[in-house]
Amino acid sequence: MSVDSTTVAVSASAGASAPAGQKHNNASPTRVGGFKLTKRHTVTAGGSIAVLIIFLAAWQWLPGWLGMPEFILPKFTTVMQESVHMWQTGNFLEHFGYTALEVVLGFILGALLGLFVGVVLGLSPTTESVLSPYILALQIAPKVAFAPLFVMWLGYTIYPKILVALLIVFFPIMVNVLSAIRTVDPDMVNLVRTLNASRWQIFRLVEFPSALPSLFSGLRIGATLAVIGVTVGELVGGNKGLGFLLVDAEGQGNTAGVFVSIIGLTVIGIIAYAVVVWFERRCLHYIPKATVTTA
Repeated sequence: MSVDSTTVAVSASAGASAPAGQKHNNASPTRVGGFKLTKRHTVTAGGSIAVLIIFLAAWQWLPGWLGMPEFILPKFTTVMQESVHMWQTGNFLEHFGYTALEVVLGFILGALLGLFVGVVLGLSPTTESVLSPYILALQIAPKVAFAPLFVMWLGYTIYPKILVALLIVFFPIMVNVLSAIRTVDPDMVNLVRTLNASRWQIFRLVEFPSALPSLFSGLRIGATLAVIGVTVGELVGGNKGLGFLLVDAEGQGNTAGVFVSIIGLTVIGIIAYAVVVWFERRCLHYIPKATVTTA
């Protein structure tokens, strides 16, 4: 029997041996668009919407009650009017797409580099001992300081922003993958070795799958950090993107325009995070979720 078929059989038997007395909290969930909609999800969504409504109401009315001028803190409706104006001029959508592209490229490249370096260091303690001081020094160095240097080297192009995002995304993913590779269950490794598995098969069937939860934890962090990295690059040396719009609005004293740019950056970060969570649920659906039941 091959290593692959044996591993599949073991996984299948493990999945089928769930405790007979286990109770499920979310019985008979309603499916909406392929997702299971439970009572807990409904309550959570309702609470989130209520918090959002309270926040927007406070944003709309508190500045007037506190006597704050519009150029300090504009009302929510003023910000929305400015967003409509920026949308109608055609500039906002172009800059939004430019920043989103930089975030996607910086995140993907940083994730791939972090995954590769984390695997290499995790599988080779000697390599980790040699390279870890330099990687740590690179992480300690403030990324904002690299942005002007990248602009001097590469000009006012897309590349400095991607590089800053790459540097920020790289470290958390690398550390998570490295720790996961180092903490793989040795019994699982020995089990596969008894089946005469090659080094590649051990990595593919045991080590890499075991590292996936930690990898996705790093990807969640990296998805938000990528937006920060791109924004820093655009603030320092950008002629396009939401960071550039933010600086331009600030120079004109357009506080509402600054808020529109900030909201746009936040939306990009939320979308990036949601995409990572979506992929995580698809890839790690086999991992049981801990539930708390009440009598």
